[in-house]
Amino acid sequence: MGGPTDIDGLVDAVHDAAIDSGLAPVDALRTRAVGRNHVAIADRHVDNRFIAVIARIGPGRSDEQKKQLADVLIDAVEDFIGAAAASTTMLSSEVQEIDAEFRVNRNGVRDRMIERNGG
Repeated sequence: MGGPTDIDGLVDAVHDAAIDSGLAPVDALRTRAVGRNHVAIADRHVDNRFIAVIARIGPGRSDEQKKQLADVLIDAVEDFIGAAAASTTMLSSEVQEIDAEFRVNRNGVRDRMIERNGG
């Protein structure tokens, strides 16, 4: 279990949860964290924090699968930060479907993964 300031650990936990869900192909998965320096949270108490997970996925998954992914990701965050940190943290998880018509994606990593794994 990590804390709310172990950002690398949090990224790893969310990434692993996405892979384990079976809903995110590892050869297309990118997980990143972006900090926010200027925020106001609820009553502005110094202990207030938030973690918002936004998963952007390609089309083809059912509403049930999208909900499952949102649940898996928020559970991974909550498990990682622990109950004490979760008690002062607003958590959210949202799954957004990418409109494939307006997306250009070139993935050289996929071919390298195939090569590394013996074809």
